[in-house]
Amino acid sequence: MNVAVRYYTKSGNTKKLALAIADAVGVKAEDVSVSLDCKADVLFLGSSVYAAGVNESIKLFIKNNAENIGEIVNFSTAAVLDSTYSQVKKIARANHVKISSDEFHCRGSFAFMHRGKPDKNDLKKAAAFAENVCSKRQ
Repeated sequence: MNVAVRYYTKSGNTKKLALAIADAVGVKAEDVSVSLDCKADVLFLGSSVYAAGVNESIKLFIKNNAENIGEIVNFSTAAVLDSTYSQVKKIARANHVKISSDEFHCRGSFAFMHRGKPDKNDLKKAAAFAENVCSKRQ
């Protein structure tokens, strides 16, 4: 099974999760400016919420890499919203890409909110989540 990890972040919160997930599944985490050069059976795709929406870079990544994505597994951080899942699901479906119901989300720090998030415990949970996702698919 070919696994890839891509993410978009402004503050670094989602990158922290991406690195923990990538380490857990033995691949390199790269930002969404790096296209998929081969088919990823499982793509862990990380995003954050900015002004109540995911960044345009996530939309373009899915659109431009749709034929190389077997299934998206969403992970995200946000200070206020509970998840980016519904937004990423809508983008994936519009591009005929399968999205897993498996998802990982945690709070991200923003200004004075949720300082120190994601923390070590969140990173451990993200790694365990990724390992579980991959073990279910083998």
